[in-house]
Amino acid sequence: MGFTLPLEEMSNSDKIAVMEEIWDDLCKDPDSVPSPEWHGEILKARELSVREGKAEFHSLDQVKERIKERIK
Repeated sequence: MGFTLPLEEMSNSDKIAVMEEIWDDLCKDPDSVPSPEWHGEILKARELSVREGKAEFHSLDQVKERIKERIK
């Protein structure tokens, strides 16, 4: 199935609304959207890091501040 959206004519809010509609539709049957194998590998590595006490946790405010500093 092929179709084209008039992206050049759409506002950013229109594009986001379309993405949200697509996401909502995909969420109706999450098992039909397989996760890539590397997602599982990353999750296992992070779980191991937590169990070994090597994980670092940061508040959302700390993360936002770090991002702001990086994009300056």
